[in-house]
Amino acid sequence: MQLSPAVTTLSRCFCSSDVGIQECRTTLHREPMRRVLLVERYENGAAKRWIPEDTREGRRPSKELSWLPDSLRSFILPEGFPGSVSDDYLEYMLLQFPTNVTGWVCHTLVTSSLLKAVGVGSFSGSAAAASAAVIRWVSKDGLGAVGRLFVGGRFGKIFDDDPKLWRMYADFIGSTGSIFDLSTQLCPSYFLLLASLGNLSKAVARGLKDPSFRVIQTHFAISGNLGEISAKEEVWEVAAQLLGLGIGILILDTSRLQTSYSTLALTWLSIRLLHLVLRYQSLSALRFSTINLKRARVLVKSHVSNRTVPGSAVCNREEDILSWERFLRPRIVFGVSFEQTISWDNSSQTVEAVLKLYSKESYILFVNNEQPEPKFLVCLKDYDVPNFDWIFISMPIIADRSNRLTLVRSLWQAYWLDSNWNSGSDCLLGKLEESLVELEADFDDFLMKMKRSGWDDDAINIKVPKGPQLEEASETLDSGWRS
Repeated sequence: MQLSPAVTTLSRCFCSSDVGIQECRTTLHREPMRRVLLVERYENGAAKRWIPEDTREGRRPSKELSWLPDSLRSFILPEGFPGSVSDDYLEYMLLQFPTNVTGWVCHTLVTSSLLKAVGVGSFSGSAAAASAAVIRWVSKDGLGAVGRLFVGGRFGKIFDDDPKLWRMYADFIGSTGSIFDLSTQLCPSYFLLLASLGNLSKAVARGLKDPSFRVIQTHFAISGNLGEISAKEEVWEVAAQLLGLGIGILILDTSRLQTSYSTLALTWLSIRLLHLVLRYQSLSALRFSTINLKRARVLVKSHVSNRTVPGSAVCNREEDILSWERFLRPRIVFGVSFEQTISWDNSSQTVEAVLKLYSKESYILFVNNEQPEPKFLVCLKDYDVPNFDWIFISMPIIADRSNRLTLVRSLWQAYWLDSNWNSGSDCLLGKLEESLVELEADFDDFLMKMKRSGWDDDAINIKVPKGPQLEEASETLDSGWRS
């Protein structure tokens, strides 16, 4: 196998040649997905990574930013850039910067409404008004703290699996909070209620934003430099904040905005929509190398449809950032009880037929065909429980390799059934048996093409919801199946 070295420093690199090591200008070709075989590190922070050429999806030149002065380059970028970060770091940060600018412009416009609502600027020279404004301003923060406490305690497990979704939803919820803040100028008598609701919404948004972005930062830190990645992100954030505040002040200084609330609201709305579009674009630039449930769906769908498996860049681009798992098609539900899967017929004959059909699999998939679109129900087995022939479980996370592949196998079978489903078919068990035959014949080809596209099956990180357990005792039941 031919190897390709990738080498980087702040402005130069070292690359290997047939005659030894020579110094050369940085002309990196950065790939969205590759398997690193060897990393060499140098005292000046440079890193050389040896990459198999057959895992590449394409070649594209990196953005060196060679025009930046060294002092500014080292100030805003991690040491050893671009070799010390993932390939999508710079594109994400360049899109993140205007996103933060528009966010701070919106913040400035909203704050003016809040201050006018509590009396600042309306009762000049009134000490009582100033005191009341301070009291109101401080009082509104209490509910927001409750919101952050709730998000951190209740939803802590959701961020690792789909940080793109929750980072985007954080901005949607934060926008709702800003609408409450803008409304205080129209109804100053309801300031405490509106400002508290606004603060609660923004606190919930922050509770979603911070953990999601920590996952994104960890993705960037391929050289174990998470602390530096965080520090440099602060540089970008503060620069965007200062620029955004400056633009916001210039906008507020126009006479039209000072006298017209409708102009202020429309200006905020237009900038906020631009902010949301930029946020979506920045998240779309991310190329995660791990396989969550959404990306597993993309890979499986491609293989079932046209016998190909896309690489990291294509897969992340096709990933649906905005949709929850329950709204994706086909509808696949993990963690259901065995009784739910066979609710249409729980006779002992059906139970025995289903168990025999899936005797070689670590899961059982059944189809609920009562709706126009079939819904696939999956329960998972665990053979490590003593005194039982088998036990069905729903796991919060799939840990070892065999269990990770179990979920992917169930996804493949569900997509095959969905693409070959005939609503007029009466032989459901026959269709399930046919799908298992196809799974056995084609799943190894799917795994092989995954590896050729640069995916590592050890990077599968699929989480499924917790659910009930169903046990079958090893002794024989006399009266058939009993639930």
